[in-house]
Amino acid sequence: MNKMNSTKTLNISLNNSSFAKKISQFWARYHVSIIITLLIIASVFAFGVYYLNGLGLSYNDARSHLDIGRRVVEGLKPGLAQLGSVWLPLPHILMVPTIWNDFFWHSGLSGAIQSMVSFVTTAVIIYMFLKKIGVSIFGRIIGVLIFTLNLNILYLQSTAMTELLLIATMTTGVYYLMLWSKDERILDLIKSAFFVMLSTLVRYDGWFLLILSIILIAIEVLRKKGYKVTEGTVILFATLAGFGVALWFLWNLLIFKDALYFIYGPYSARAQQLQLEEAGVLATKGDIFFSTKVYLYALLYSSNAFITILGSIGAVIFWLDKKIKTSIKIVSTALFAPLAFNILALYLGHSVLFVQGLSGDTWFNVRYGVMMMPPIAIFVGYLTHKATSLKYVLVGLITFVLFFSFVNLDAVTIDDARVGSSQKNVSEVSNWLKNNADKDGFILISAASHDAIIFSSGFPMSKFIHEGTGAYWESATISPDRWARWIVMRTNDVNDSTFKLVSESKAYELGRYTLVNHYPFADIYEIKPEFVENLNTEFSIRISK
Repeated sequence: MNKMNSTKTLNISLNNSSFAKKISQFWARYHVSIIITLLIIASVFAFGVYYLNGLGLSYNDARSHLDIGRRVVEGLKPGLAQLGSVWLPLPHILMVPTIWNDFFWHSGLSGAIQSMVSFVTTAVIIYMFLKKIGVSIFGRIIGVLIFTLNLNILYLQSTAMTELLLIATMTTGVYYLMLWSKDERILDLIKSAFFVMLSTLVRYDGWFLLILSIILIAIEVLRKKGYKVTEGTVILFATLAGFGVALWFLWNLLIFKDALYFIYGPYSARAQQLQLEEAGVLATKGDIFFSTKVYLYALLYSSNAFITILGSIGAVIFWLDKKIKTSIKIVSTALFAPLAFNILALYLGHSVLFVQGLSGDTWFNVRYGVMMMPPIAIFVGYLTHKATSLKYVLVGLITFVLFFSFVNLDAVTIDDARVGSSQKNVSEVSNWLKNNADKDGFILISAASHDAIIFSSGFPMSKFIHEGTGAYWESATISPDRWARWIVMRTNDVNDSTFKLVSESKAYELGRYTLVNHYPFADIYEIKPEFVENLNTEFSIRISK
């Protein structure tokens, strides 16, 4: 009887061992596919939630990004020139295959798709990064969860904003840079250069990563192989990684006749910062301590204070770990590029960030704090791996914090989008146009100032005469009554291009127009009935300069 029981126990043990082995083999073979599948499900679910509650289009910038993509394929003067120079072009180029479809345009999906793909990609890169530096499967999963369960990340990945695309390209670039430093394979260096190049076409944060990466590569190769090899390696990396920057200078030269137009043009970030400085709200300029404080607050609000502290501890332990190669530590410094860039940009006055109660009475650009989520996730995953005896305590505390974040819907990016300076409640203007401007005729409006109105009106791009319509814009701002049935502008505000140009023309008195409504964000003028017959209402009409 005892023999039978022993045999039975042995068989069960062998079966359990065999089952565990099969599970282990299945995971080893398909773990990345499983993770990607789960991430896709989470990404699509989050998009659905924010689409249904209307938050996906709350950011004014999200609507502007979608409009830029749409103008490339539809309007009075469609074409690549509509990419302009205000924002770097990659996010809008990626919209082109889908933005022609009205649902993809007005739902925001055309821009959200790239954010969703970037969300999945970044999470996988975090997993692979941790794997390559020897972190256990437990630590890797924790790192992925830290990133994917951040409500600010989940929200931004559901929008047409550019943060997730920038995060994905920058993090992937650093990942391949780390692989190069680890194994010294030239192909990894080329892959890193490619993704850094992509990041330079998303936002100017990528330009800083380009410079930092070149410096780190030079340090790493110089300490190992001397000057000659360093020179060749740096040239190889910089040629590909800097290609996007060179293209952007060339684009501005060809389209706007000035290679530096994106810096000094009337719609540049510099022009906007000068307006803010004149208004006395650029408090961080010239103050490195306040700039650091403001960005750190944005980081803590966006990434959760407790999680950020854990990530900081993990980073210190990572640097002190003698088992990690010095070369990996050196190039991993590139993970902190967003931190250095944002502080420096605030200090130089090239960026503005309002943290309610600290700098300004509202939120603005506080979403920049999420740029540090990948390194925080990586170092929390690493910390969990190293703290073997405390890892379950850490996981319990992390779970507690994340649970209450979800219960309280604690996402500062949503506050920024809904009530901060990043949003514009233009529904009054757009609803008036939607209900009253469905007759023949064009709407004269500045896209630079009122893209949210254009988007929310629901009209096709061919309905609007704006800065990007070339001769139509020039003619309409000189003689509005020949082209514009309606004019939307902020009266007496020279920062509104429509008002500025119309006020300089002989038709400034607008005697042929009636002010039909005055709203906080814009006034609406409609041409008087007796002058309608003189209007041009067909965009096919040839006009001469």
